Order: sequence, then structure tokens, then C-alpha cells
Amino acid sequence: MRFTKGHGTGNDFVILPDPDGELQLTPERVAELCDRRRGIGGDGVLRVVRSAKHPEAAGLAGEAEWFMDYWNSDGSLAEMCGNGVRVFTHYLVSNGLATPGPAGLPVATRAGIMVAQVLDGAIRVRMTTPSVYAGSTATIGALTIPGVAVDCGNPHLVCNLHDGVELAGLDLHRAPGHDPAVFPHGVNVEFVEPAEPVDGVDGHVRMRVHERGSGETLSCGTGALAVGAVALRDAGLTAGSIAVDLPGGRLIVTHDADGAWWLEGPAVLVADGEVR
Repeated sequence: MRFTKGHGTGNDFVILPDPDGELQLTPERVAELCDRRRGIGGDGVLRVVRSAKHPEAAGLAGEAEWFMDYWNSDGSLAEMCGNGVRVFTHYLVSNGLATPGPAGLPVATRAGIMVAQVLDGAIRVRMTTPSVYAGSTATIGALTIPGVAVDCGNPHLVCNLHDGVELAGLDLHRAPGHDPAVFPHGVNVEFVEPAEPVDGVDGHVRMRVHERGSGETLSCGTGALAVGAVALRDAGLTAGSIAVDLPGGRLIVTHDADGAWWLEGPAVLVADGEVR
């Protein structure tokens, strides 16, 4: 089985080329591939399959030739991955499997069609419009931290830190507690603190994230989108850009004047190989 290893701001993936949908992926196999000691290692698996050849994406084949079949590192399926779709796009273009048109390259996901634009040194993706819809809380040990529920095609809980709680001091080795009535299928939890102003954007924050099915990761694209949406809302802005610094690097979230939401950042392909 051929593979490529790639990452977006440290959020790393095992990429499996399977254009005709012939690989028999199972949760157990995905978890083995993502094991950092006994496998290749990664936060998830990106299977590269033609939309027409995958039962979950066949209905999108007229809009996007390729489907990003994304699996978390524990073998569970996920709707969307903002870093993953940039790495997926880089893989398609670098291997001559797709050429972006004037508007970009459409990619099918379980959260719908995403459109990716290849820039000089970065890739920006038009994302699903985030929906800020409810208040909830996350718990870490004795701490209960209020947050805001955001739907980005997958579930998020954005928790702004207050009262002297420091981002660097949070223990995210275990999943934060959440309200199953609000998040019956689990949730990605983002913890956020303000950062110093930077040029070219309307706001700047730092975040850490515990991803459903993967644990704490160096970066989460849809998590950054959720954080950017809440930051713009809290600033009273209907359009603008937020720089989101994660342990793995910086992502830029933009809500433009036409109502589109964009996620911009690097995508890197590290190595190719074969796994038995």
C-alpha cells in the first residue's frame, strides 16, 4: 500500500492514494497506520478517492472529481478537516491529478464541497459557513470553562479563557468533559486567549485544541475557523480577518464582504513510501 506523509501547521496525515475505491479501510487499520510507534504516525488518514467511486460522495461527483475520505487517528470517521483539505489539495496538484480552475479546485467532503485556491506558499480554502448557535461548558479537572458551540460541518466548542487561567497550563492529555445533550456525537474543544496585535488582520488570538478522535493536536483547521468566527463576532465585525496561532503555526480566518469564509495556511508533503 503506497502512502504519502503530509501536514498543515503540524496537523499530520497519512495520505492513501485509492482513486478507484479499492482499499478496504477499517477502523483498526486506520488506527494502526496512525500509531506513532508501530505505524507511520499521524493525526488522521486522508484517502484520495474519486467521488464517483465512493458511496458517500457519488452524489457530488458532478461538482468535484475527488473526495477526501477523512478518518481520525482512532479509526472514527470525521466530516471535515480544514488542515486536511489543504494537504489533500496539495497532494492532488503535486501529483498531476487535478488542476485548479479560475475559481479554485472543488473537493468533496462529508461536510459538502470545499473550494481550494493554491497561492504562493499557502493554500486557502472556502469553508462551510460556521454557525455559532449555543452556549455550553468544558471541564478540565476542577475547572469549568464556559464556551460557545460552533458548527463548521463538524462540532466545536470555543472556550475563551478568563480569570487568570493560562493557555499553556491546561492539561489536555484527556478529553475535556462536555455536555452530551449539546454534543451527542462528541466535540472538538478549542481554548483561546488574546494575543498582541499584528499587521494585516483585524484580530490575533492563540489557541490549543483537543480534537474528537485524535486528542490534542498541533493544529485544527476547522477549530481555527470556529475560533475566528467567535472572535469576529465578539469584536462586532461582520467581515474581517483573524490570525489564529496554534502550537504548529499560524492560520488566517477571513470572512469577506461577499459572505464567504476562508481558511489560509501552509500545506507540506514530507515523504512517500510503502507500508506492508
